Amino acid sequence: MSQSEKSGKRTRIMLLAHSYWPENSPPQRRWSSLIREFRAAGWQVDAVVPVAHFPQGTRTLPREVAGTMFRSQKGPHGEVILRIPYLPHGGNFHPARLIDQLFSAAMSIPAGIFWRRPDAVIVTAPSLPILVAGYVVARVRRVPLIVEMRDAWPDLARDARLVKGNVKSSIERVVEAIQFRADVVIAVTQGFAETLRARGVKNVVTVSNGLDVDSVPSFEAPALDKETLEVLYLGNHGQSQRLDAVIRASALVGSGMHLHMVGHGTHRPALIKLAAELNAPVTFHDSLHGKDVLDRYKSADSCIVSLRDDWKSFEATVPSKTYEVLAIGRHITAIVRGEAARIVNDADAGDVVSWKPEAIAELWRELAADRSRLDAGTSGRDWVRAHANYPVLAAKYMRVIDSVTGKVGVDA
Repeated sequence: MSQSEKSGKRTRIMLLAHSYWPENSPPQRRWSSLIREFRAAGWQVDAVVPVAHFPQGTRTLPREVAGTMFRSQKGPHGEVILRIPYLPHGGNFHPARLIDQLFSAAMSIPAGIFWRRPDAVIVTAPSLPILVAGYVVARVRRVPLIVEMRDAWPDLARDARLVKGNVKSSIERVVEAIQFRADVVIAVTQGFAETLRARGVKNVVTVSNGLDVDSVPSFEAPALDKETLEVLYLGNHGQSQRLDAVIRASALVGSGMHLHMVGHGTHRPALIKLAAELNAPVTFHDSLHGKDVLDRYKSADSCIVSLRDDWKSFEATVPSKTYEVLAIGRHITAIVRGEAARIVNDADAGDVVSWKPEAIAELWRELAADRSRLDAGTSGRDWVRAHANYPVLAAKYMRVIDSVTGKVGVDA
């Protein structure tokens, strides 16, 4: 129970985000879970978010679900959602998507300023334009600002070389200025929290990604007598993952395995072309949701968690899918390093392998030859329950909010 609940005062927060329910995206999954717990504690939540249009770049759901611009609607947990306009785009075209985020962030400012006054404003990145909007709204409303960095920005922009020269420096300065001026900066990994503290950001707290453990099943170990190793990648097919390595690895293994690639992203067309050129044993699937995701997990022998190894910022990054795979009890092919690799090793939930097709292929050959290694047991689920269970994470987040609204202290 938070201090505000004990005192009888109903805390009201305002969330600014670039994606929320009913979309299926990392900020949606995180914040739907957190807000469920906030509402269960009696808190009031107002969310300022665009009309639902992710990932297609345009509205595909009925208006009563996706929302109508500048009109409010009730969310699934009783939160109130104020929808703001967006600019339709092709989904994967980066410049158009950035323009859309700039436009929606600009529209968030008057929406946040003229709506009900919150006790605190929370803004969640990596949508960089929304950071500026959150800063402006918090300062105009004269309430604390909580900046949540779900990725290692601006370090990630430097690694990705998204912008160059003076423009790059300007983006870095803006992001860092907002981080320094925030009342609290939330990091989702210990590694990036340490990076921010080393940079001089004073009030940094880690509230990791995670999931509600009791909401997902725990699967039995894969059968020992299957002839084909079934490997699954489920997630974004983008620049950060550099998934050509797993396509090449599957081609090296050949008919002894089957790789399933589920999702969407900017690199998906190139990956499909590469798989065809190599005659790799790969099947590409559209994005899945709900029970279809669980069915795909259940049929897998090993699940891939991948981040490219040549971006230093990824040493302090943990793909959100990691927690899901840990909880369901599937072996992880972990093509990661840094904090993500440490979690997989600590949970004893799979094998960490270098970002080389030959090394990945060798691991898969070994797993196919000794399928007993695919039994991940319950150690991963136990780790998530102890370290990344959303009821626990939400309680910590509420203590953070209480701390900046003057109700109680908080430990990092």
